[in-house]
Amino acid sequence: MTTAMTANSLPSPPDQGHHTPERRGILFIISAPSGTGKTTLCKQISASVPGLWHSVSYTTRKPRPGEESGREYFFIEETMFQDMVARNEFMEYAHVYGNWYGTPRKALMDKMEQGIDVLLEIDVQGALQIKKKLGDAVYIFILPPSMDILRARLQSRASDSQEEILRRLQKVREEVWSVREYYYIVRNDDIAQSLRELQSIFLAERLKTKRLDMNWLEQNFILDKDTKPTARDTSSTT
Repeated sequence: MTTAMTANSLPSPPDQGHHTPERRGILFIISAPSGTGKTTLCKQISASVPGLWHSVSYTTRKPRPGEESGREYFFIEETMFQDMVARNEFMEYAHVYGNWYGTPRKALMDKMEQGIDVLLEIDVQGALQIKKKLGDAVYIFILPPSMDILRARLQSRASDSQEEILRRLQKVREEVWSVREYYYIVRNDDIAQSLRELQSIFLAERLKTKRLDMNWLEQNFILDKDTKPTARDTSSTT
């Protein structure tokens, strides 16, 4: 079995400098049906790709066993969530499976202005909201290996009723129709392979010409700072 790339084997992002970054940070949005392995993949991609900040969303749902506030989500009461909505503090928010989820605006935008890439894992509804505002983000959809395997994963979690599992599976069928709105599709059949594919997407997006600061290119490669007068130039001035 091939070992997935680690942070040490990946190239570091370009030197951002002490004053002005060479480019604005990229927003990477990952969506996937519940039980697809999205959270595990996002944790691994955050650990293995240098210069990437993992945004943490807010939710009104209760934490599952092993989850911590500020790590998986910020778990808050609905009254506080609605207060944040009223103050326009969310870039997007949505009501999913009976709970509210929202992406904090300020922290995300601040990181991007500093030239830091941002990873955001949200549902399809939230991703489509952001796409109307930020067309330059990178949209990635994670597919499960199959519906049968996804059903088995949901049942093995033992945290949802059979009725809830059936509702989630129906939601998956609806969400899969939205893959046409995404730029990349990764099928999570093998997590090591899926991680490699995600790493390739992240690194390739950083190297796209459209993301390069053309002023930086001009200063470093176009303008000739060391030009010396030739013999012909010298004789023409005497």
